[in-house]
Amino acid sequence: MGTEQLRADATRRTRLANERTFLAWWRTALASIGLAVAVGKILPELLDEQRWPYAVLGSILSLLGVCVTATGWWRYRTLDRALGGAEDARTPDLVLIVLTIALVGVGIAIGVVVAVPG
Repeated sequence: MGTEQLRADATRRTRLANERTFLAWWRTALASIGLAVAVGKILPELLDEQRWPYAVLGSILSLLGVCVTATGWWRYRTLDRALGGAEDARTPDLVLIVLTIALVGVGIAIGVVVAVPG
């Protein structure tokens, strides 16, 4: 097997791995949006408590799902272009920081809503 064939095989495997990672971003986003529905709509009815804290958390989770979807798409396209030799595939620190802060904030907010009696 020649060097070009090995390089083509490695690129093909990397592209497939990139696609699997993109689908993992989608699964994460769908889970966040599904949790948004559960927290924002279903949970307040089951607990018969004030609705607004759950609606706020549901909205934040939904927004987080949208951000994760957009970030996954952006990451997929960036890596795909990098495989073609067009650019570096490094995710900007700002994107990672914003998503991390958002997830930590949602976790803390859910903990407060669950721990504080209605």
